[in-house]
Amino acid sequence: MSSNFKSGSRPKLACEISADRVLAGRVSDRGHTIETCSASELAPGSVVPDLIETNLRERNRVLEALRETLGSVSGRSRDVIAVLPDTAVRVVLLDFETLPSNRQEAEGVVRFRLKKSLPFDIDKARISYDAQFSTGGVRVVAAVALTTVVEDYESVFREAGYSPGVVLPSMLAALGAVDADRPTLVVKVDARTTSIAILDKQQLLLFRTLENARGVTITGEQLAEEVYPSIVFFQDTYHLNIEQIFVAGLSDSGGALPALRAQTGVGVQELVGSAQLGTSMGSVPKWRMAGVVGALLS
Repeated sequence: MSSNFKSGSRPKLACEISADRVLAGRVSDRGHTIETCSASELAPGSVVPDLIETNLRERNRVLEALRETLGSVSGRSRDVIAVLPDTAVRVVLLDFETLPSNRQEAEGVVRFRLKKSLPFDIDKARISYDAQFSTGGVRVVAAVALTTVVEDYESVFREAGYSPGVVLPSMLAALGAVDADRPTLVVKVDARTTSIAILDKQQLLLFRTLENARGVTITGEQLAEEVYPSIVFFQDTYHLNIEQIFVAGLSDSGGALPALRAQTGVGVQELVGSAQLGTSMGSVPKWRMAGVVGALLS
């Protein structure tokens, strides 16, 4: 959503605020692993992710969790990548024949296309986009959110003593941990949603965030049923088959792996593995760290 940092000065800290907890990590100096991480649970109702309404319903609880979680991993660092819930940000894929070379003019074109597809005034929104060029034109991956929603998250980071110069929705952050040189399905579950992304040749081709009333208690069979329509749509649209699948967000992903493998005939792996994490995990749930890991290792 935003970045105030020049190339080479990307923050070494990332922190995700989700509906049920705050998670943070610090990348090693070499940038290959997460050397330390921390998590704090939030009381139900503290954060209610939403595109329009106030998200931080119990601000003092969120502030306390931020201070505790970031304080245990930050050291002297104060710049942080802020990772927001997926339902606080709308991610849209747009296709254009061409885009203006001037960044400001191009953003105006993207905003115009988004205008009728959002439940809020685009003039009151922040937008960040990435243009993927191909022989067929330009595919734009746009992340858009109400300015008031983003500023609410940014301000609580600042109150905690940190500077959120980079802001990302959780699933887009998590994709930073994915090597998608071939058709790749990524599924990330959290307390309220299931996010689905399909990539090929490092380009995002499909992105969906679905309501998930079961949260992280969803079974492998239920998850496979939710994912199946997206797989069929991808195959019919691009005439390609999924070749690898990554799953994040489930405490016991063992049930999801065989269900997705049976449905697709493709190998399934956990998105966050031991090779990406240092030895200082403690009680932090590895399976919930995809947003933080992807933001730091991308």
